[in-house]
Amino acid sequence: MRVLGVSCDYHDAAAAVVDDGVVVAAAEEERFSRVKHDSSLPVRAIASCLANVGADASSLDAVVFYEQPLAVIGRVLAARQRRGPAAIGSFARDFPVLLRRNLLIGYRLERALRRLGATRAVPVRYSEHHLSHAAAAFHPSPFDTAAILTIDGIGELATATIGHGLRNRIELLVEQRFPHSIGLLYSLATIWCGFEANDGEYKLMGLAPYGDPIYTDALREIVLMNDDGSTTIDARRVGWWARSPHRMKQLVRAFEGPPRRPDQPITSRDLNLACSVQALLEDVVLRMADHAAEITGEQRLCMAGGVALNCVANGRLLREGRFDDIWVQPAAGDAGSAIGAALWYSHHEQPGTSKALRRPSPERLPDAMSGAQLGPDFGADEVSAWLLQTGIEHRWVVDQGDLCDQVAGRLAGGAVVGWFQGRMEFGPRSLGQRSILADPRSSTVREDINLRVKGRESFRPFAPAVLWEAASEWFEIDAPSPYMLFTFPVTAAHLAEVAVEPIDIGERARVVRSDIPACTHIDGSARVQTVHASVSPLFHALISSFERSTGCPVLLNTSFNVAGEPIVCTPSDALRTARRAGLDLLVIGDAIIELRREPNES
Repeated sequence: MRVLGVSCDYHDAAAAVVDDGVVVAAAEEERFSRVKHDSSLPVRAIASCLANVGADASSLDAVVFYEQPLAVIGRVLAARQRRGPAAIGSFARDFPVLLRRNLLIGYRLERALRRLGATRAVPVRYSEHHLSHAAAAFHPSPFDTAAILTIDGIGELATATIGHGLRNRIELLVEQRFPHSIGLLYSLATIWCGFEANDGEYKLMGLAPYGDPIYTDALREIVLMNDDGSTTIDARRVGWWARSPHRMKQLVRAFEGPPRRPDQPITSRDLNLACSVQALLEDVVLRMADHAAEITGEQRLCMAGGVALNCVANGRLLREGRFDDIWVQPAAGDAGSAIGAALWYSHHEQPGTSKALRRPSPERLPDAMSGAQLGPDFGADEVSAWLLQTGIEHRWVVDQGDLCDQVAGRLAGGAVVGWFQGRMEFGPRSLGQRSILADPRSSTVREDINLRVKGRESFRPFAPAVLWEAASEWFEIDAPSPYMLFTFPVTAAHLAEVAVEPIDIGERARVVRSDIPACTHIDGSARVQTVHASVSPLFHALISSFERSTGCPVLLNTSFNVAGEPIVCTPSDALRTARRAGLDLLVIGDAIIELRREPNES
């Protein structure tokens, strides 16, 4: 039973292939189109997934779309009605596009598969948005039974659900509906602080520890949080029906000014608003999770939806919540719903055809996501042919132990390295397959990479990739965190005493707060990736080499891209991005490229 899952038309389009209930390939369209958050029909991602499993389009038993198109149209119509006559102009402009896009999705999918070589019509099926999230959360998890919590901006109508996973089945028990959406409120605050919705929410999360929650009272006048974690939001006050945040006069008063323009400096208002909204989100997540524990009786939780990418909230839930174990889908946003849609169909609509158990096999421990290594690979022959074509100077180091020792030595000497290995990761995080790596002990590398290499805000923290066997020595952690989806405090033994706390945000970001200052946020926490030899053997070997030479089992790991671009997919992408970023070294497979000998490209 081979099923293709597809998500598109809103943001983060993606495709995934599930064989007999097992995820075997997944990729986002943006990696191939080079358009960040590309929402278009993921034809290139579909082709890549089929190529990865050695299949053609005719071998598919079904293609499953991640939401119900007609229900989305109904919700958009209802929202426009709320705006009254003011919506006529935008309705006339946008609705024909919505109709062509949503009503014709089945036709568009069939036409795309025909272009990819399908010689027959593949049946098209439709999941529900939050059911796709729930399936992506539960079916690849390591749990036989678990509570399921999905929270995002909006699906068809639902904005959050609580479900129950029982072996091969999922039941959604309760849902919260639009306009009551903590995810949309968080995106609104993201816009208010000068960042882009559906892209800058992680910036808001990173900004929050710099502020104080002084807008708590203002938020309480807008959002009522119920005992079960559900929220009642004053939709008119937050302007769900308005066209522009700048016209939301009540919010302008509540938040002491209009939204910050991206070209304006970050002020104390922005810091405090970020802190206040982050605190509200965490409280909502904790209460929803408590309610999920009460109604399911489970001690394990699975999570998905865009809000599940908030690693600070996840970390607090792990420390303070009622669940013993929590597993978060690494591609928790809409991209991961391509996986969820295919898994829902495989396990719920065609259960008799699935030969595989839902539980992960030993080869894919600790879960069935294969370490998120589900994208395209480039073998030694392909890399060799590419190097010959480009004519770029390089050297081969075939012995992996020697390769890791050489690269670790360069990292210890201060080099910033592009690391391109194996199958591309699925989801928003680079996990050691398409990564930029550096020495986390440096007090200057954080600002250098933020400003010079990545071209992003100086306050943004970086993630530490740590050997799993050494993780508890460096972080207050007692469970694996392979996908950078939880924050943990740095242990007291590795924290540094801060005598004076500067006021300026840039100066505060430069303060040395631990033995790994490049990966420690101002609150002493870090978004940890634990690296396991069974899942990522080469990356584990590299960090082990770095530990042997420095005594530190941690590397700074950030996504292999520059600001405004997706993570690299191909060797050509990697070389172009590495040159733009001014990296010192690029490692592609067994080939080492000394970039300082190459002319920079703009």
